Amino acid sequence: MSRYVALGSSMAAGPGIKPSAPGAPFGSGRSARNYAHLVAEQLSLDLVDVTFSGATTANILTERQRSAAPQIDALDGSEEFVTITIGGNDVGYVPLLMGAGLPALVRRLSSIRELLDRDARQKALDGVGDALRAVGTAVRRRAPGARVMFVDYLTLLPPPGVAAAPLSAEHADLGRFVAERLEEVTAAAGQATGCELVCAGQASREHHPWSADPWTVGAGWPLPWRPAPFHPNAAGMRAAADLIVERINGT
Repeated sequence: MSRYVALGSSMAAGPGIKPSAPGAPFGSGRSARNYAHLVAEQLSLDLVDVTFSGATTANILTERQRSAAPQIDALDGSEEFVTITIGGNDVGYVPLLMGAGLPALVRRLSSIRELLDRDARQKALDGVGDALRAVGTAVRRRAPGARVMFVDYLTLLPPPGVAAAPLSAEHADLGRFVAERLEEVTAAAGQATGCELVCAGQASREHHPWSADPWTVGAGWPLPWRPAPFHPNAAGMRAAADLIVERINGT
């Protein structure tokens, strides 16, 4: 049975999508119905899922997260497939969307103002490309025989001109700016390091949270019995899994 290792943050882990993965560490938000589990089930792969909510590129490469070792330690060189979904936490993507949905009085807090500052987001984006390339390079080195695929983020916002209540038009525009740049630097990192790209963002443009057939969840309070706000829902994980399987099968 071919070995498949899944690396990434909550966008890959699937917080709130029931049931939780057996043995998932506390706080990981790792679902037994995330895209990695669905891919492994469909292709009969031996899955090692180390995705963890809140992970940054540093948590893949060098830094522990709670009780979990750096995710790259899961690679032993025998992998046939590796998927990576990472980068959003490095640039504050979902935190800015969560902050944008807070009451105006709360948005005055310095930490929230910083998240909603375009210059600050641009500065973070300027650095994440190097970090993503470092991830791609390190994974290729540790798993030289594997097909390594960056899977970018499912769409979290509607197109310009479509309301994204409770977010203002200004904050929705900032979110789209961050999403677009993150897609660009992820694609560039994949190309620079010999990794493949699964374009989940492009495939989900018409499936944003305010659409008739959403693959992601919009604004709201995080509650443990439902998918996290501004994260994939079960349909989104299934769609991402289908995209990965199509890529693997060359269809």
